[in-house]
Amino acid sequence: MLVNMKSLITGASSGIGRDMARELSRKGYDLVLVARDEKKLNELSIELKQKYKINIQVILMDLSIEENCKELHKKVSDIDILINNAGFGDCGNFTKTDLNKELKMIKTNITAYHILTKLYLIDMKAKNKGNILNVASIAGFMPGPLMATYYSTKAYIVRLSEAIREELKKEKSNVHISILCPGPIKTNFNNVANVRFHMREAESPVVARYAIKKLLKNKFYIIPGIDVKMGIFFSHFVPSSLIAKITYMVQKKKIEK
Repeated sequence: MLVNMKSLITGASSGIGRDMARELSRKGYDLVLVARDEKKLNELSIELKQKYKINIQVILMDLSIEENCKELHKKVSDIDILINNAGFGDCGNFTKTDLNKELKMIKTNITAYHILTKLYLIDMKAKNKGNILNVASIAGFMPGPLMATYYSTKAYIVRLSEAIREELKKEKSNVHISILCPGPIKTNFNNVANVRFHMREAESPVVARYAIKKLLKNKFYIIPGIDVKMGIFFSHFVPSSLIAKITYMVQKKKIEK
């Protein structure tokens, strides 16, 4: 078991965030769990404290609010692992989806990641140690008609993280950044995004276990599943216009009537 190692996880109340919290607690990490659902956070905290005897701090916070992200960094300033996981999606024709929901999505999926990555990266570089995991998606590697805003937010996270990785490599830093790029996962994401996936959905605990294993080995691209790996690989060789056509047809079948 590890001693005095701490991880901060956003979007920790359910889905893959909750399961990554379970994986890290099993390895002895103290946790800072951040989300908006007080009941679920407290239930998870009680579960993990009883099972693993670790220290857990629960913080109720809406990270779509910029000042909250800065306040979180002030509250929790010394961590070993940052997992940016909070986020959601939406599905539909771009002219028909709700603008306010999309703006909140951008603030949650991009702005919060950007602020927390920057602030905690500065801290980690000063100590010359630490890990950041940004939860992206296979969506970050391709255009996403009918989920245009969500795909675009994940593309931002992929490119931002790739750029930071190169900067850290040139500096020969002992700080590492990673991106988790799964395909569909069985979580509450589908309900929020108003979609049903017709391709195989991965089990959240399996993805979480794989993600933490690779994160602790300082892997940059963390891509669970051979089908997802193949999809990302071929996206580099197929014209974007063709990918957009294929994605449109797939997304159209997912929209709940």
